[in-house]
Amino acid sequence: MTGEHQTLALLLFSAFVAVTLAITTWVSRKRRGSAEEFYAGGRLFSPMENGFALAGDYMSAASFLGVTGLIALFGYDGLLYVVGFLVAWLVVLFLVAELVRNCGRFTLADVVAARMRERPVRIAAGTSSVTVSVLYLVAQMVGAGSLVALLLGGTSEAARAWTVIGVGALMVIYVSLGGMRATTWIQIVKAVLLLGGTIALTALVLMRFHGDLDRLLLTAAERSGHGEAFLAPGLKYGGDWTARFDFISLGLALVLGTAGLPHILSRFYTVPTARAARRSVVWAVGLIGGFYLMTIVLGFGAAAIVGPDAVRGSNAAGNTAVPLLALDLGGGAGSTGGTVLFAIVAAVAFATILAVVAGITLASSASVAHDLYASLRRRGGKPRSEVAVARVAAVGVGVVAIALGLLARDLNVAFLVGLAFAVAASANLPVLLYSLFWRGFTTRGAVWAVYGGLVPAVVLVVLSPVVSGSPDSLFPGVDLQYFPLQNPGLVSIPLGFLAGWLGTVTASELPDEAKHAETEVRSLTGAGAA
Repeated sequence: MTGEHQTLALLLFSAFVAVTLAITTWVSRKRRGSAEEFYAGGRLFSPMENGFALAGDYMSAASFLGVTGLIALFGYDGLLYVVGFLVAWLVVLFLVAELVRNCGRFTLADVVAARMRERPVRIAAGTSSVTVSVLYLVAQMVGAGSLVALLLGGTSEAARAWTVIGVGALMVIYVSLGGMRATTWIQIVKAVLLLGGTIALTALVLMRFHGDLDRLLLTAAERSGHGEAFLAPGLKYGGDWTARFDFISLGLALVLGTAGLPHILSRFYTVPTARAARRSVVWAVGLIGGFYLMTIVLGFGAAAIVGPDAVRGSNAAGNTAVPLLALDLGGGAGSTGGTVLFAIVAAVAFATILAVVAGITLASSASVAHDLYASLRRRGGKPRSEVAVARVAAVGVGVVAIALGLLARDLNVAFLVGLAFAVAASANLPVLLYSLFWRGFTTRGAVWAVYGGLVPAVVLVVLSPVVSGSPDSLFPGVDLQYFPLQNPGLVSIPLGFLAGWLGTVTASELPDEAKHAETEVRSLTGAGAA
């Protein structure tokens, strides 16, 4: 890329960083110290504000960079991510949002521990939440590295590494200083920027084809090198039975995983009532639905205008399809319009990554402090403030995410997020649904449900083609591949539900009917909710 691209994109990105750091500083001076303020922003956000923040949390680098890249490379099969990401919100709206807001205070473990023995449940749920958060963070780090590699010429590994480290450092600053209030406002600003940029690009793509969607799709198919197969199922997931099972596995993970994501669940505590939580989800569904419809146009637009070969040449996983599309729509490399549009899209994508990593880091540090530290600290010792522990935990989570982000830098970000969704659906969703809806659920069942989904999901990923045994894996020179599917959801999600059931029916303890009745009344009416 030319010096103009670099300078303008870096100026715009620096402006966003300056604004968000100003928000963080302003918020950190207003209120400090209280756990409710740090974890839930004082529960003062309106449904519309929280809806925009939810959308900002969810519309990640996987959506903006990864999904469009997959559609540009694989056509119809890339649409699975769009459908899965969007349909997942129906599960959140009808089964989770209102009940979680009424039952918990800050984390997933609060919901489960309301009717169980706290210590084992909090340790299990906290461990699972941190694992999911770190996997999700890795995807954002990879997106940041891909973007900067494109911006600085596509060859500098050092630049990619320093970008991942810089993003990690910024996310720690946002969380440590500003907590949930700052993170929420950063999400809102980012959501507005991302939606504005996506609308502009979609309009330009449609103008290029005079509003004729048929022509757009046919041109994309012609340039793909696959002809009509580009617009039909099977290019990525339909080749054989293994690919078809991978398709089902990924679909299950995407649809069921959202309701188990810690940073999504924690957003329901930032509003004053359960009704406000439900209304904020309605806002989020509208914003996210519109966004994903536009990513379909951008994905096929990148295939038709830039071409899959150029996309793959820039980044093998397709993560740079949208910036390349912006460059072409603005007039091509070297043109003023191309330079400006490319810079804007690069800055918006960076803003997307920064905002999402801040939300995920906050959720994982809350799990460490509120669940793990509170359960594992020595009795009788001088307890440290939960908020202080959360700030230290944010640094630790950031370091781990940076290290894994450097390792996984050549994988597609949407694919990486699919793995995080699979772990969330396997470990968090079973224990959440059983706790809310099963009268006979016990502490052993809760612990078994978490570990019975978490351990198989992680082990199957390690033994899958993602980690070793193929040219595109993390360690292509090693072969530990014993599990044929790239996404473990098809096996690990049923195992999570089965383990929860088995733990409950084999437990010697009797379920606490009084606590279940209390939880049921609280979840449905809000009586006694924080």
